Amino acid sequence: MSVWLSVVIPAFNEERRLPETLAVILSFLRARRRTFEVVVVDDGSTDRTVEVAQKAGPEVRVLRNPGNRGKGYSVRNGMLNAQGEWRLMSDADLSTPIEELESLEAALVEGVEIAIASRAVLGANLEKRQSILRESSGRFFNLIVRWLHLPGIKDTQCGFKLFSAAAAEAAFRDSRLDGFAFDVEALVLARRAGLKISEVAVTWRNDEQSKVSFGRGVAAFVDLFRLRFRP
Repeated sequence: MSVWLSVVIPAFNEERRLPETLAVILSFLRARRRTFEVVVVDDGSTDRTVEVAQKAGPEVRVLRNPGNRGKGYSVRNGMLNAQGEWRLMSDADLSTPIEELESLEAALVEGVEIAIASRAVLGANLEKRQSILRESSGRFFNLIVRWLHLPGIKDTQCGFKLFSAAAAEAAFRDSRLDGFAFDVEALVLARRAGLKISEVAVTWRNDEQSKVSFGRGVAAFVDLFRLRFRP
């Protein structure tokens, strides 16, 4: 039986948030009455992440990275091992509600291969914003992204993106970045492959528990310039 949708969730020490997140996703998708799977990719967690994921429901399967490899590695692992005709990446905090899947679906139905949630296009609804410092650094990051790699795309870092199976293969098969710039690399590879990308306005709410360390933030900027010189 073919799988309509795979939801890929990278997870590192998410035993507290994951049960509610999975319950919300499973309830929403079961109501759609189509075959789906939720792929939780454990990134070397030291808590009960794997256990709570395995207990969530029969539609959930767990992939385990060989240690703590990073969000980019986790998403790539999940996307390339998913079975769905469509493949959605979603953060464990559900900052973008699962209901926004319908907006991204509409874009794929219209003919694009990749639909990415955006907080920066007209119609986006930011119910709970980040701190001024984080918003400013995010805007600067995306300015650099547009200058170096992806002109026309205003928000590459929202962790809610829908790919066709073929697009997921094209975007992640040859990707290498394991850190937080992996989204940019995946979209760059997709554009090189001639795939159409649509930026879709969504509702988004900041989760204050979701924090990117200063070191990882700096590494993401460095990766943008490394990617510039990648053949």
